[in-house]
Amino acid sequence: MQYCIQPQEADGPVTPLFTVPEFQQRVLRFDGAGDEQRDDERDEVIYVLEGNAEATVGGEKLELEPGTGVFVARGTSWQIESTDGLKLLSVLIERPLPASATHAVIASGERGTATAGREFTLLSHPENGCESVTQFVGYIPPGRAPDHFHRYDEVVYVLAGEGAFHADGESAPLRAGSCFHLPARLIHCVENHGPGEMRVLGVFRPAGSPAEAYYPDGSAAAVPAV
Repeated sequence: MQYCIQPQEADGPVTPLFTVPEFQQRVLRFDGAGDEQRDDERDEVIYVLEGNAEATVGGEKLELEPGTGVFVARGTSWQIESTDGLKLLSVLIERPLPASATHAVIASGERGTATAGREFTLLSHPENGCESVTQFVGYIPPGRAPDHFHRYDEVVYVLAGEGAFHADGESAPLRAGSCFHLPARLIHCVENHGPGEMRVLGVFRPAGSPAEAYYPDGSAAAVPAV
């Protein structure tokens, strides 16, 4: 299926995932201190998949741990100063909007409610300086959601759980490490085979709410009141 990939395990410093017009998604690995990173053309949002590290971002020394989100505006440098093993999910953002901060480090916050019993926590988004995209962790209960689409373009990485991705009359298995790309208005759904919740890391643009979704007839998917 063109919208879903199952990357092979690799030990190299960079594993490319999806490269699409809006994004470049990849996994980065560090076994110790790393070289300075800086991109003068693209913003970057990062998520710590595994490991702990001391890092410097925009001249600020920081502690990174699993579940931390990091926003780095174009022209801002970052560097891993020390780690015994670190695995990051990086998404580079092409042609970004002007950022309102040079960087931000975000711990996972309170869960919000989306459709079909799903929840999410926000990481990088406009309120912490990342004007171009929303980065979030989604929590998907067992079962299959109704078919729907979004008006934004999104890349997704499965953090935990097993299930299936359905789109365009095709299905692909999902497991930790699977990735899928959702062009705007692609009708799709994600199925969680259970027994526990599935967790995914999504990045989409334009920035907005992960709860925004539409059924194939164009009607807005209802979000339960809380």
